[in-house]
Amino acid sequence: MRVVIVPAVSSTSILLVGSTVLAFALAAIATPLVGLLARRLGMLDMPGGRRRHPRPIPRPGGLAIAVAFGTAIFVFWLIDRVAGHPFLIPEEVRSSRFTLTAIAALLGMAIGLVDDFLELRARWQFLGQVVVAAVIVIAGIHIDFVNDPLSDRLIELSFPAAVAFTMLWIVGMNNALNFIDGLDGLAAGVAAIAALTLGGLALLPQVSEPFVTWMGFTLAGAVAGFLLFNFHPARLFLGTTGVVFLGTMLAVLSIFGTAKVAAALLVLGVPIIDTFYVLVRRILSGQPPFAPDRGHFHHRLLDVGLTHQQAVLLIYAMTALLGTLAFMTSGRGQIAGFIGLAVLLGILVMVLAQRSSKAEELDPGLYREEADRF
Repeated sequence: MRVVIVPAVSSTSILLVGSTVLAFALAAIATPLVGLLARRLGMLDMPGGRRRHPRPIPRPGGLAIAVAFGTAIFVFWLIDRVAGHPFLIPEEVRSSRFTLTAIAALLGMAIGLVDDFLELRARWQFLGQVVVAAVIVIAGIHIDFVNDPLSDRLIELSFPAAVAFTMLWIVGMNNALNFIDGLDGLAAGVAAIAALTLGGLALLPQVSEPFVTWMGFTLAGAVAGFLLFNFHPARLFLGTTGVVFLGTMLAVLSIFGTAKVAAALLVLGVPIIDTFYVLVRRILSGQPPFAPDRGHFHHRLLDVGLTHQQAVLLIYAMTALLGTLAFMTSGRGQIAGFIGLAVLLGILVMVLAQRSSKAEELDPGLYREEADRF
């Protein structure tokens, strides 16, 4: 009789797959429920002006992502606590980072909900992001090391520099996602790819951060469930709730572990570089930094003839390619890749701007812009 030996499935694999699938299912269930609640509370994005969707659409869809993510994490944490130490969750995952991540995520979600309900001006949104970043730093989460662009070693930051850089990183991440949230499914999809990349990088032997893998994969699962209702034509928008929650989570996860900031910089290169170019262009032209316009990369793609879905899928593909590059390169290579992308994207935006200037003059409010209000 031949004995077939079936490899045992590790508790870590059960945790990663189970938590990701559960988050996906919960988000798929929670998203329409959040939509119904938003309609009853009047939290709707109304058509008109720059907003060209044909009907009022619920705004705080990111609440479904936060609820699904938090519930999936709590369920597996509860199973582990009841079953023994450790059962599913590796010992190195058990740390104060549970509490710190929860504080950051809940605070970001709360700031976003206030904006989605009251439609705050951009300056108050920015202040809220600074408060979130400050609380995270006070909680002890900050960037202590950065990659040396000229070698593979790490540069240790002084405490004041670490605090300043961390604040800039968190606020910048939130604004980058906010600026790219101009097409249905775009910001959420890019965030999901980034979460998967950060989670996958944390599995590498030289990193070995199961906590980040668990959080990243679960977050990606929750976003994927939400995207069932957010991809064009969207039945629910991500809203400031989702933007700040996702931006804060990605920023915090990239800080944990061994210098994943460079990897996050690369995989989120499209929204980060787009944000930088847009801010510089607005300042040089004498416009307020957060004044809405149609100068974003995704708008340029629409102006040259791509459909809504094609523009979104193209940026998905670019983000996935950058995520793959992050796996194939070291910290120095990731920074070099980011710089190269900045140059190429700048040239591409200039070419697209020349071809789309006529369309912009004819109808400057053709597509829904990010909700920056003064």
